[in-house]
Amino acid sequence: MAVSGRAAPLAGLLRRLDALARALLPAGLTLLLMLLAALPSGLPGLLPAVALPCLVFWSVFRPAALPPPVVFGLGLVQDLLTAAPPGTGVLVLLLAHGVAGRWRRLLARQRFLLVWLAFAGLAAGAAALGLGLQALLGWRLLPVAPAFWQALLAIGLYPGLAWLLTRLHEAMRRAEAMA
Repeated sequence: MAVSGRAAPLAGLLRRLDALARALLPAGLTLLLMLLAALPSGLPGLLPAVALPCLVFWSVFRPAALPPPVVFGLGLVQDLLTAAPPGTGVLVLLLAHGVAGRWRRLLARQRFLLVWLAFAGLAAGAAALGLGLQALLGWRLLPVAPAFWQALLAIGLYPGLAWLLTRLHEAMRRAEAMA
């Protein structure tokens, strides 16, 4: 209802809150999933294996939702929750974000299987980089098995997470089209 030719203030406020919620959803959901993955589960490497698929998905399909400062913050949270040397998760996630952003135009138009294969290569590279950084910062050789497991876990989790994130992304696009 308009009062003296003006739009109703409540409708404008609700529209702004809706836009804010859609803008915060990718980072907020990624953070929530990271916190849930940090709970004791008996699966080593679960937190980075959950963070990477979310980050890559949003970097490809909604890049403005995860600007580099947000990715930096998510990487810092990952480092703190995994007790990794500070900066390793930050660097890995920032580089993965950059690579996914670079491949964005190509990947956004491809079928799921090709996107999954590209993600598999990215996950393997991210796990290797994380292992290398931790070895370098700790001045010791580390076993390769945990990094291998983390990459396999991320690759295995990607289809389920991508399915969920795709549904949310489509809902967000429908809401934006109606606004």
